[in-house]
Amino acid sequence: MELRQLQYTLQIAADKNFSRAAEKLHIAQPSLSQQLSKLEKELGVLLFQRNTSAVELTHAGASFVEHAQKIMDAVEQLRQEMSDISQLRKGKVVIGSMPITGSHLLPRVLPVFKQSYPDIEIMLMEDSTLNLEKLTASGKADLSLLSLPLTEPSLSWVPIGEETIDLAVPPEHPLALFAEQHPNERVSLSQLKDEPFIVLKKGQGFRTHTFELCRKAGFEPNVVFESNNIETIQSLVATGMGVTLVPHFIARARRSEFVPAYLKLAEPVPSRTLVIAYRNGRYLSKAAEAFIETFKEVMSILASEDSKNKS
Repeated sequence: MELRQLQYTLQIAADKNFSRAAEKLHIAQPSLSQQLSKLEKELGVLLFQRNTSAVELTHAGASFVEHAQKIMDAVEQLRQEMSDISQLRKGKVVIGSMPITGSHLLPRVLPVFKQSYPDIEIMLMEDSTLNLEKLTASGKADLSLLSLPLTEPSLSWVPIGEETIDLAVPPEHPLALFAEQHPNERVSLSQLKDEPFIVLKKGQGFRTHTFELCRKAGFEPNVVFESNNIETIQSLVATGMGVTLVPHFIARARRSEFVPAYLKLAEPVPSRTLVIAYRNGRYLSKAAEAFIETFKEVMSILASEDSKNKS
């Protein structure tokens, strides 16, 4: 059974005449009769009673036409929905996000995206870096906001921006006082080798990044506290419990009453690459592509704002 046979049957039933139906379908009448006979043979029933004056539906034909009309209506609705999706009028994208980074960046990205594409539904999934990689690799998330390096080999990624890393120290820390007196001086990571560090718990990508940066500077960080929340870490730093490294976009969004001093690190300034990851070979819908492009645009705006603030 083919969709065109359903269409042919509906047209014959509407016109009750093979010649008129064939004309409207833009096919030859013998071809129309042949297709109907083929369908009736496949079904094992007659759909029409033919006589010299008219073509009438049989009981089986009336039932067939009722169901065929529903099928053709559903097909047309599907075509329209696919057209809507292709033109970005509708759609759904499941976005995985690191809770810490997402809480600071997504409030900037999502309103811009929804303004341009109001009928595209965004579903958010927040989890640790490692779990997000697994969710994305399994297809449970269409896209995920992550930072390099990725550990899951089945993922591809698109870079959306480079984010510098700041140093957070207690306001009364000697390095903070020195920075106040020498605003053009920058702190070297190697100066922190004897400092107590407060870091994220295992499973968070930025924890790994912090350890890698310290090791490149020639030391293993002396971890005194761990937390799942970087805002808690920043508050502990502010009260004098230790120091930490903080992604710049998080450092600049200060939400706590306990605010540490944020210092710039020496050249080459450490940074991390933020990416949108997706499963290798996965088809990216136009809605997903639009989300990636919107994220890139917002990141570019944020970088431009930072440049203006520095000048």
